[in-house]
Amino acid sequence: MNAVVTPASAPATEPVRLAAAPRARLTFTGVMRGEWIKLLSLRSTWWVLGMTVAVMTLFALGQAMSLDLLADSPEAAALGTIHGAEIVSGGYPLGTVTIAVLGALLITGEYSTGMIRSTLTAVPTRLPVLAAKAIVLTAVTALVTVLSLALASLVTRVLLAEHDLVPALDDAQSWQIYGGVLYFLVAAALFALGIGTLLRSTAGTVTIALTVLLLLPGILSIITLDWVERIVTYLPMPAAAAFVTVSDSTLTDSSELAPWTGVLVVAAYAVVPMVAAAVMLRRRDA
Repeated sequence: MNAVVTPASAPATEPVRLAAAPRARLTFTGVMRGEWIKLLSLRSTWWVLGMTVAVMTLFALGQAMSLDLLADSPEAAALGTIHGAEIVSGGYPLGTVTIAVLGALLITGEYSTGMIRSTLTAVPTRLPVLAAKAIVLTAVTALVTVLSLALASLVTRVLLAEHDLVPALDDAQSWQIYGGVLYFLVAAALFALGIGTLLRSTAGTVTIALTVLLLLPGILSIITLDWVERIVTYLPMPAAAAFVTVSDSTLTDSSELAPWTGVLVVAAYAVVPMVAAAVMLRRRDA
């Protein structure tokens, strides 16, 4: 007779324990890495950076080539007041255009594709995303500015040497001009990033950024009212002229502000939109 195995006599089995999956830990380094990947994987980023180098270099070369014409003109006396670093860095207003576009695309591109929802879901505190974008944008802007100034210095060296205008590397004014250009372009990039976070629109952000950074000084300068002229002085580009120029010549713009006043004014144009962007990013839905 076959023995019947009852539940009481069956061998006891232990329940299978599944190992808990390790929880992913969100770090700011990881957020930064993600922003680097997103920025550098876009073809538009490389186009914008390449255009920045090209326009700044070519504009500097054009200014250097115009020195011969200036030397033969009635304004030849102004040639002696020009600092060579001002010629090398003379294309920074054009560089401002491309850098502002880059700052805008860094955030508005995610809103246009809907990727911002995934980004903010992965980083629910949100502010690390904006901080990482600002750091990545600052680093890229600094690198492309240094490269642009180096190439501009290289292609203009022979022409500047003919007029004894080659910037000396041990000259404090040279570093003031180069550092001022780098500072202004970083501020312009952060201004565009802040405005882009607020507007979430590429077209709107680029329009406002270029209007404030470049167009308003020219538009308002035709109005000869004292209070309007005072406003123009505190716009970003005229304020930047306080520390990126050291001479008063036909090839450079001058500013009524002291250099450190210009530094603070330009800083305000970067800080205020970024602070407003941080506040709105926390309060609004993606």
